[in-house]
Amino acid sequence: MPAGSDRIPRDAVHHPLFARFYARFSVSADLKGGIAAHRAELLSGLSGRVIEIGAGNGLNFAHYPAAVSEVVAIEPERSLRQLAVSSALRAEVPVDVVPGAAEALPVKSEAFDAAVASLVLCTVRDVPRALAEIRRVLRPGGELRFFEHGLGEGRAMATTQRVLDRTVWPLLFGGCHTARDTLASIGAAGFELGAYRRLTVPEKGPRLPSSPCVLGVARRPSVSDASR
Repeated sequence: MPAGSDRIPRDAVHHPLFARFYARFSVSADLKGGIAAHRAELLSGLSGRVIEIGAGNGLNFAHYPAAVSEVVAIEPERSLRQLAVSSALRAEVPVDVVPGAAEALPVKSEAFDAAVASLVLCTVRDVPRALAEIRRVLRPGGELRFFEHGLGEGRAMATTQRVLDRTVWPLLFGGCHTARDTLASIGAAGFELGAYRRLTVPEKGPRLPSSPCVLGVARRPSVSDASR
């Protein structure tokens, strides 16, 4: 499967109002909501070449360990991409911020040791296609690190999430869908699910539809899967 840079426009995502809101809210959430600690946990122990899907304004960049030789950060939204470039300049590892969409990553197959999906699979238009692309660009045995919103475990929360996802939530929050079953999607895409844990973000205060999250690791199988 070839790189998909010619299948989706360079700026396929355009949410300038949400981008400005997210740029401010995400910084506050990192400091006050404990998300910075989750980012550090997500990226701990990574090494080699890493591709980050939907880098946003680049808040993960400060948490990459020194063993990472290069980060290729894909961000489709222009305003957020510009902020990510500024964050990349302050990072302690080499970071290259490029336009692109998760469903058509503009990179070669089996080119990366790890992929990072951080609060992004909730927004992509086609989750199976995006995960297939992530699998394509990972070397056999490569890791997918994920920190994502997910379907709530209680019936009341799950029902609320589904109703909001069909109505106002994606319109207000840049295409975000809170009721997606991240773990099931990763497994269906052919990844081997490793250790993960469910968490609530933020840990204190009222529970929002976006509060149920999951953080963990999956792997592309080590055996040849060229026929898949």
